Amino acid sequence: MADQPRVLIVDDDEDILVAARLMLKREGILCHTETRPDRIPQLLKDGSFDAVLLDMNFAIGANTGREGFQWLKRIVEIDATLSVVLITAYGDVGTAVEAMKQGAADFVLKPWQNERLLATLSSALKLTASRREAQQSAATTKELASAVMDGTPNTIVGSAPAMARIFALLDRAAPTEANVLILGENGTGKEVIAREIHRRSKRRDQVFVSVDLGSVSESLFESELFGHKKGAFTDAKEDRVGRLVAANGGTLFLDEIGNLPLYLQSKLLSVLEQRVVIPVGGTKPIAIDVRLVSATNMPLDQLGREGVFRQDLLYRINTVELHLPPLRDRADDIPALVEHFVAIYARKYNMPAKKVAPAALPRLMAYRWPGNVRALRHAVERAMILSGGALLEAEDFSLPSTSGQAPAAAPVSAAPAANGALVLDTLDLEAVEREAIRRALAKHQGNISHAAQDLGITRASLYRRMEKHGL
Repeated sequence: MADQPRVLIVDDDEDILVAARLMLKREGILCHTETRPDRIPQLLKDGSFDAVLLDMNFAIGANTGREGFQWLKRIVEIDATLSVVLITAYGDVGTAVEAMKQGAADFVLKPWQNERLLATLSSALKLTASRREAQQSAATTKELASAVMDGTPNTIVGSAPAMARIFALLDRAAPTEANVLILGENGTGKEVIAREIHRRSKRRDQVFVSVDLGSVSESLFESELFGHKKGAFTDAKEDRVGRLVAANGGTLFLDEIGNLPLYLQSKLLSVLEQRVVIPVGGTKPIAIDVRLVSATNMPLDQLGREGVFRQDLLYRINTVELHLPPLRDRADDIPALVEHFVAIYARKYNMPAKKVAPAALPRLMAYRWPGNVRALRHAVERAMILSGGALLEAEDFSLPSTSGQAPAAAPVSAAPAANGALVLDTLDLEAVEREAIRRALAKHQGNISHAAQDLGITRASLYRRMEKHGL
């Protein structure tokens, strides 16, 4: 059973080990016995123990307890939450006091009374559980602090017919426990919708944890989601709570879930089915209760291709699907969105709220906004900062000269070289950059993370260049 306590008993007397093992077995306590103290570090690394019964003298004729104190210090260094009960045939009050000072949970004299040993061990097990609960709470708090966004607005603005359908689905799906998959282009507001689902759910008073899988390196996916134990790999210098455990009781939002590697998709499916998580390098399962909201910019038919995403996991995460419309399909919402963002950045930069010039609105509504609402928000922020008057003119938004197109650039012709590389017949750096970005996006079907990796730049940098070139 997963909840049975496990105790490591270290003593060079085989009779002591047999007696302790038989007594504790009757109490439902799992025991591992060991005669060699030098094996303690490896045993603690390989197994998960809740307490240690440690003899204080191992060398023939020794009675000072020095060895016991040395190994006590080593155990505390390995796992400070683990309770250690020292046992010895040579003890007095001074030895007991010194043991407690150095981190022992208690001190027992040989030959012991079974009732006394059981009571001592029971207290030690409770102390370990209490320490680990406190450590878990502190780690969870730390993880949540890094998971919470920095005040990003969560207001949904929109009255266009395309958004009315989204609101209707939200009304029905949010109060349930159904897993939700949000589909839509980059910048359409998938996280805003995810937070709204949480706000309207029965879990509204619990935590909302967001993970952008597009910004996590593949080597850290498992640690990010499931957590890890100290020493599980080279850089694991301390225990880390995974986002699944950090979101316990609340909602976990996995953005760009299409980036999750296949080998981890099976692990995530197992977690969702069994409702338990085992950290990397750990052995004990941790029970969780989370509602999953996922998002991707991949079209559903592409996500469902063999070798891209597991069908059984896809069925599990998309009990309800929400398809967010691009901003070009809800242009009537642009005036309200601009007004909303103007108010936000007026407060942020402590400046008067500015009005949009009447002539600017038609241009804003005619532009196709390749970056969707995110690009509009950035454009408004830039306009608020750079505008010198009380009105925001069209020029303040840095729109391309022609609606929906990038500024005119030199013609570009491209042909593959003999080695497959791309050769551009132009010396216009702007045009070369735009063409490289366009081809990378086409190659990866619009997946920003993969395109950015191919180009050797960050996602944020790619977003800026897409805005710059109107892509």
